[in-house]
Amino acid sequence: MFSTASRTLEITVISGEDIRNKRKPVKKNVFAVIRTDSQPLCRTETDKDGGSYPYWNEKHNVDIPVHARFITVEVQCKTSVGDKTLGMATIPVSDFVGGFVPQSYLHFLSYRLRDSNGERNGIINVSVKAKVPEYAASSCSSATTIGVPFGKTSCYGGVVPGVPVGVPIMKQYYQG
Repeated sequence: MFSTASRTLEITVISGEDIRNKRKPVKKNVFAVIRTDSQPLCRTETDKDGGSYPYWNEKHNVDIPVHARFITVEVQCKTSVGDKTLGMATIPVSDFVGGFVPQSYLHFLSYRLRDSNGERNGIINVSVKAKVPEYAASSCSSATTIGVPFGKTSCYGGVVPGVPVGVPIMKQYYQG
C-alpha cells in the first residue's frame, strides 16, 4: 500500500557548468549527491573526463518525506585525501510540487552552486518530476472531476481535465 509519509520524485542530474576548485577549473572525478534533511538519497557516477563541465544525465527515483521543504544537490570531486564538496544548491520542493501544473509535470531547472564560503561556483542542471502513485493513476472511478465534457470512454468519466493558464496582459492597455 502507498504510504502518505513520503512522495516519490524522479530526479535526473543532467550536468554542471563552470565548476571550480579554489578558483581553478576542475580537471576530473566530479559527482553529485542529492540529500534531504541532511540524509543522502542518491549519488551520480563519477564523471572522469568532463572536468569543470561534468555530464551525468542520470535518472534516480527517490522517496522524500512529505514534510520536506528542500532538497540539496552537492557537487563533489574525488581527491587524494577524500571527497571534497565544491558547491551546493538548495532547491525548494515548491519549485516542482504544487501550484498550477499537473503532478507529473517534468520540470527542467538550473541552480547556482555556492561553495563553503558562499561564493558562486558554477551551475547544476536537473530535471524533476513528482511520480503519481500507481493506485491514483489506475483508479479513476472514485475521483471527482472538473473539466470540459468530452467523449464517453476517458478515465476521467468523459471529462477533459483543465489546467489554469495565465494570459499575458498586453502593453497597449497600460500606455497613456
